[in-house]
Amino acid sequence: MPAAGATFMAPAIARGRARRYHYFTTITIMPSDNVYLNGRIVPADQATVSVSDAGLLHGASAFTTMLGHNGVVFRIERHLARLRETVGLLSLRVDPGLATGESLTEATYELLRANELSESRIRITLTPGDVRRDAPTTLITADPLGELPKEWYEKGITVVVSSFKQAEGEVTYGRKTGCYLPRILARREAAAKGAEEALWFTMANRLAEGCFSNVFLVLGGEVFTPPLDTPVLGGVVREAVLELCLSLGIAHHDDRELTVREMLDAEEIFLTGSCVGIRPVVRIERHGVGDEAPGEITRRIMRAYRELLDRECKAR
Repeated sequence: MPAAGATFMAPAIARGRARRYHYFTTITIMPSDNVYLNGRIVPADQATVSVSDAGLLHGASAFTTMLGHNGVVFRIERHLARLRETVGLLSLRVDPGLATGESLTEATYELLRANELSESRIRITLTPGDVRRDAPTTLITADPLGELPKEWYEKGITVVVSSFKQAEGEVTYGRKTGCYLPRILARREAAAKGAEEALWFTMANRLAEGCFSNVFLVLGGEVFTPPLDTPVLGGVVREAVLELCLSLGIAHHDDRELTVREMLDAEEIFLTGSCVGIRPVVRIERHGVGDEAPGEITRRIMRAYRELLDRECKAR
């Protein structure tokens, strides 16, 4: 038995060297050896957080997931700005030294160097820390990105419509917080049906987003994505796609509510996410999208996005 008054600690991350479950989808990764925890780079198997951490007990946390390409984090400033917005909205107690984002940027690159990563998936998680004392938790992980299935991009993916609904006014929607269980369950629903993602609608039956992605429709040759106040996450790749549409001369709209009918009538559909990029959707359950192959507009945007990544993430 531990001595009276001992601080119980739990591993920050459970890591193995084989296949593991990621949101109920099995993928193969090689976890990295180090993490950044509260000001220090430490071996992953020695990283611990208190069992009284508010993120563990109550889901009181904010996070962001970023792509590292050529050793450079894609639009890290935008990720950190959104992270600070979430912290402020939820009034989370975090390390006051993180207010500008400079220390998080430095810590992220320190970790990438320690793990010798070029192509990576990076996550920053902030929590108020131990509920019994003023000690916020700052955790950064960085893993090799690994090989993503080529068929996602060459042949497209299947999605389902989630049985869950998004409610207007719910503070966690449109934000990346630790309260992700409904999205994880919705992704499990999709996997059970052989799909890669589930699309969410609001209580008023307006199209919102995927479990872990933003959604775009192509209607009449124009690109549409649900407005932020649907509510949906202000995805960094979502923003990039809207910029690319402008530069490519593709008419685009992010201020119009979208319905089930418009989703089913769409000529093309694609999803965006920081670490998976842009994935064409070719089927919604048994309903085919277009000719059930990645469409021309989607492919143009995918090419432009790859060029944008290479341009903005030049090897240091």
